Amino acid sequence: MRVLAAFLPIFLTAATSTESLEVRAEPAQLAAWVEGLAVHGSDENGTSRVAYTEADIAGRRYVQEQMQSLGLEVRTDAAGNLVGRRAGRDPDAAVILFGSHTDTVPEGGNYDGVAGVVAGLEVIRLLNAAGHTTEHPLELIVFQNEEGGLLGSKGLVGMLGSEELATVSQSGHTIAEGIRRLGGNPDALGQPIYAPRDVAAFVELHIEQGRRLVDTDIAIGIVQGIVGIHWFEIIVDGDANHAGTTPMAGRRDALVTAAKIIQQVQAIGTDTPGTQVATVGRIRAEPGAPNVIPGRVVMSLEIRDLELGIMQQVRETIENAAQRIAKADGTGVTFRANEATQHSPAPTDERMREIIEDAADRLGYASVRLPSMAGHDTQSLESLAPTGMIFVPSQGGYSHSPRELTTAEDLARGADVLLQSILQIDAGALNR
Repeated sequence: MRVLAAFLPIFLTAATSTESLEVRAEPAQLAAWVEGLAVHGSDENGTSRVAYTEADIAGRRYVQEQMQSLGLEVRTDAAGNLVGRRAGRDPDAAVILFGSHTDTVPEGGNYDGVAGVVAGLEVIRLLNAAGHTTEHPLELIVFQNEEGGLLGSKGLVGMLGSEELATVSQSGHTIAEGIRRLGGNPDALGQPIYAPRDVAAFVELHIEQGRRLVDTDIAIGIVQGIVGIHWFEIIVDGDANHAGTTPMAGRRDALVTAAKIIQQVQAIGTDTPGTQVATVGRIRAEPGAPNVIPGRVVMSLEIRDLELGIMQQVRETIENAAQRIAKADGTGVTFRANEATQHSPAPTDERMREIIEDAADRLGYASVRLPSMAGHDTQSLESLAPTGMIFVPSQGGYSHSPRELTTAEDLARGADVLLQSILQIDAGALNR
C-alpha cells in the first residue's frame, strides 16, 4: 500500500507533448446514473435484471441513451455486448477498452457491475468537459450476461461455443436467442471480435464484493488477479437401512461420514497458509427419508485461490482426509471433477497493477493489492490484452443482495483512478 497525503498535479508525457489533466469525478453524477439504472428491474425485494429479460433490455437501453448523450458512437457487437466508442487522435491506434456489466442475479443489488459502467460514463464525461482527446480510441463496453457465466466477454474473445449457445438461460431463452434479443448475432461467433493487436489494454472497475477495503479504510483495491475456481462432486457410499431396527453400532451411515468430511473442509481451508477458500455448498442425502439411514450422500466442494498449486494442495489434503474418515467409518468416498467447472486463476498484468497503483498514489488515495475471490469479465480478456482491475469498497461486504452499497464518494474515487489509469495507458505507460 502506498499513500500520498496531498493531491499532486498529474502530468502525462506523450510522444510529442506534456499534458496535465486535473479533474475529479462528481459523486452526484455517479449517484444519478446508478439511480437511473436502478429503475429498471427494482422492487421491494431487490433488483432483478437477469440477462435477456425485459428489465435487462431496458437497463441497456438506458445506458445506450447516456452513451449517446455523451457523444459516443454506439453499437452492439456480435456477442450482444453494448459498446460506446470515443475517437482518438490516431484512428489506427489500438483501442483502450474499459467497462463492466449491468445484468444482475435475481433480487440482487444496484452496484455489482453497474459501478464499472457508471464510472466509465464519468470518464467520458470528464474528458468531454476538459476538451481532451486521447491518442488512442476509447471504448466503454457493457458485457452481456456476466452473471450467467461471463458469456459476453467469452463471446468477445471467441470462447463461446455452440453447446453453450444452446443452453437455456435463467430468462427461459437459450443463450443464442438472448443474444439476438440484445441485437447481437450468435451465428457470427466462434472467432475473437478483436485481434490482440487492435486492443491496447482492458481495465475494469468493480465493487470489491467483500469487506477488506471497508475494514481497513482503504479507498482502492488493485486486483492481483481473479482466483481460479475448481468444483468437485464428492460421493459418499454407505449402507441404507431401517433407522429403527438397525443398531447404532455397526451402521455405515453415509451422512455421518459426510459431516466429518465437511468439518475437515472447514479445518483444512482455514489452516492452510494463504488466502484460499474451500466450501461445501450443496448436499443431498439418499434416499432422503426420515426413517432410513442414508446410504449415499452427494455433495459439492468448491476451492478458490489465486495460486493453482495451492488449490491442488488443498484438494489433495481434503481428499486424503476424506479417505481416512471413510475407511474408519466403513464407507466409501469418491471425488469427481467436471472439466466445465474447472477455471484456472487469471492474474492481471503487473504493468497494469503499477499503473493503477501510481494513479491512486498521485491522487492521494490509499491502495492495497488483493485478489478477487469472485469471477469477472476481466478474466476472459486476459488472452486478448494486458488487463487491470480496480476495486472500490462494498459497505458491509454485501453483494448479490439488496443490501449492496458503495457510496457515491467511493465510486468517485474509483472513477478518478480509472480515468488517470486510462490516461497513463494512452500516454504509453505500458511501453515504458
